[in-house]
Amino acid sequence: MGKRIIVQRRGKGGSVFRAPSHRYRVDLRYRKYDDVEKNGVLKGVVLDIIHAPERTAPLIDVKFENGERIYMLACEGIKVGDEIEVGAKASIKPGNVLPLANIPVGTYIYNIEGLPGDGGKFVRSAGTYALLISHEDGKSVVQLPSGTIKTFDSRCRATIGVVAAGGRKDKPVLKAGKKSHMLRSKATYWPVVRKVAMNPVDHPHGGNSRRPGKATTVPRNAPPGAKVGHIAARRTGRKKR
Repeated sequence: MGKRIIVQRRGKGGSVFRAPSHRYRVDLRYRKYDDVEKNGVLKGVVLDIIHAPERTAPLIDVKFENGERIYMLACEGIKVGDEIEVGAKASIKPGNVLPLANIPVGTYIYNIEGLPGDGGKFVRSAGTYALLISHEDGKSVVQLPSGTIKTFDSRCRATIGVVAAGGRKDKPVLKAGKKSHMLRSKATYWPVVRKVAMNPVDHPHGGNSRRPGKATTVPRNAPPGAKVGHIAARRTGRKKR
């Protein structure tokens, strides 16, 4: 009899596979979208730039003129003491937050809301940015870092500029141990071992050198120990033209 395969252990959860909650100290969201932002502008100042262990990008601690204090994703070139503006009438400057409808076409943006007021969902990784392509009938078309073209409600907010820490991947990771410690902080499954390279007791595809040795398409109601590969696939392989 075999043992629990990696898919089963990851699905069950546990300290090895669960992202450590004590590292997620900041609920990174835009401030509540109120009348001040809808009709004017609210100014704030950057008090500090902090390291966030759960993220690839640093955060800035911003205090607004109304006394409110929040954390935001840092943009390239920002420093302590800089002024931040949020609102429909904010100036077009890196770090400022505006609705998509008020941002000119061709501007680099990040931390885009998926729905108006949700706090920011898209383009939040270090060094990333999206490109605002067009506005039409209350919708804004944006090209995401992957090249995907996505349409957003023009009332959704976004930050002008590029997310900071863009050179994060320039320095090579010279040792496997360092890579392991980097990913363990986020409970990322690593290293990823090819399943055909495993032993038969570890995985259904193991023990046959370079090939699975059996069909990789399994039914939807397969038991957990066998539910790997193409699950209830309608078709596999390349499409014939």
